[in-house]
Amino acid sequence: MDIKQLNAFITIANHKSFSAAAANTGLSQPSLSRLLKQLETEMEVELVDRYHRPLHLTEAGMFFYDKISAILTEIETVTSMTQRLSAPSSVLNIGFVPSVLYGLLPEIIAMLKQSSPDIEVNLKDISSYQQIDALKSGEIDIGFGRFAQKDPWTQQILLRHERYVVALSKAHPLADVQEQRLIDLANNRLILYHQTHLPIAKNLLISPKVSKASLRSGKNKSESVDNPISTNEPVTEPLLHLFAQYGVSPYMTTPVSDLQVALGLVAAGEGITLVPASLKTVRTEQISYQRLIHEDVTSPIYLHTLKDFIHPKIPDLLAATYRVYEKRGITYRKQKFES
Repeated sequence: MDIKQLNAFITIANHKSFSAAAANTGLSQPSLSRLLKQLETEMEVELVDRYHRPLHLTEAGMFFYDKISAILTEIETVTSMTQRLSAPSSVLNIGFVPSVLYGLLPEIIAMLKQSSPDIEVNLKDISSYQQIDALKSGEIDIGFGRFAQKDPWTQQILLRHERYVVALSKAHPLADVQEQRLIDLANNRLILYHQTHLPIAKNLLISPKVSKASLRSGKNKSESVDNPISTNEPVTEPLLHLFAQYGVSPYMTTPVSDLQVALGLVAAGEGITLVPASLKTVRTEQISYQRLIHEDVTSPIYLHTLKDFIHPKIPDLLAATYRVYEKRGITYRKQKFES
């Protein structure tokens, strides 16, 4: 068997149609059919049931698809990394999540260019989850993300923890309360905007819906949760996870596509949300940002890159990041990537 045969099989399996697979690959249907037949003949196994529409994989075909897909992804990753090792690009491609751009990233890039005037930087807005595939494909060389990732091809370091603040409309009754507690926010609609979820262990304790009476009484976490209940579903949405850690469950939630939409709804008085403190300069004429008293309600900032190929300019980027932190008086622990 060869790569062409394997790719033909994967494409046919993905599209469940010879015609759709042909349109995707640019090969003719007879060519795809011939490649698949060659693969099946060599393996002495029928992989595709051709008598159903759409096409179905046989049981053996489903097993082979699951295993060979991962192998082909590794081959593509190794090929891309080998090409980059042989001819490193002078351009540093940086992925980032939007909340980082509102923070110190522009200052870090300015510091990097000041110390390395010859450097060329490309910035790409890309979610934490998508950054892993983007690193493997060579689309980016390094990524600023908000979530821990585990992948055999990549490595990450924690830059720092950034505290969350509460975003409320200026007309909200709590808009002028300078120190907020999650228990006091539970009777609001919470706007959810994260597209990446957390790998949280099951059976996280969550309180029943908090009553208005308990909210008015100002009871703390231990007093307000008399009979915490255990959910069989893991709480993986990041903001709900923060509330759940304090035994609180917002009475209503609204998921939206991104952070800007969430802040737009907050400005319109349609709910509240939690955002990293670096965003408290956004829509300040409509939104009040207030501090949370919980010191552990934070959003981490990670840097991700490949394990076996580190762009030669990444140490300069990391050094620029730490210089900005020192200039701003931000606490951090200096780290470096393993080469």
